[in-house]
Amino acid sequence: MIEFIRQHLLHAGALCRQGQQTLAAADIERKGPKDLVTAVDRGVERYLVERIVERFPGHDIIGEEEGERLSGADWCWIIDPIDGTTSFCRGQAYYAVSIGLRRGGDLVAAGIYAPALDQLFLAERGSGAFLDGKRIEVSACKRLDEAVLATGFACLRAGLSHNNLYYLNLILPHILDLRRCGSAALDLAYVAAGKVDGFWELNLNLYDIAAGVLLVREAGGVVTDFFGGADFPGRGIVAGNGRITAELLAFTGRA
Repeated sequence: MIEFIRQHLLHAGALCRQGQQTLAAADIERKGPKDLVTAVDRGVERYLVERIVERFPGHDIIGEEEGERLSGADWCWIIDPIDGTTSFCRGQAYYAVSIGLRRGGDLVAAGIYAPALDQLFLAERGSGAFLDGKRIEVSACKRLDEAVLATGFACLRAGLSHNNLYYLNLILPHILDLRRCGSAALDLAYVAAGKVDGFWELNLNLYDIAAGVLLVREAGGVVTDFFGGADFPGRGIVAGNGRITAELLAFTGRA
């Protein structure tokens, strides 16, 4: 499975790079006031779905653009063709293609590829997490005031009144610094690689986080909802090493 993911992530990434170079205004649409989609998003997802259906015709698929193809199969592919479409549209590098594979209720394989950065993250359950073939681990940071964290604002794009600005105001004074890629998949991959120490966000979807969750876990990290449970992303998502995750939960657990 992991070789299948690797092969098709790389090809999907090539489609993204080519598409970003030739992207025109006519190729960009709005799914909502602050939610963009491009012809490249749709083309990449179509490519991935076609490859999965050819190889694994009985498997279920959940994709951001084409929706769900569910038949009750034990295996389910979870696809985000371009996570970080706004960055993609602006010619920036911080976007990623994300593929997660679930068997029953368990994530068993995952890949995230940042085409413009040529960074390929892969993980299999029980076998560790890797960046460009080298094993990765979450950071060893033990103090929130020494931590660099990542977050995002999908909640504002959705117009939610109870949003991440509340948690940002609580957390930001207590950390070393903040990073924002605009791609939850890439944020989680960077937690797995120890490039940032933790991540939190609201109002994400399964396709945004599925691959990243397995990467973080296989890199030795902890993923919870805002209250320390497993209802993510529905009740928010928090990720990091055990110590930083616990520190963040002291803030996200507040109503």
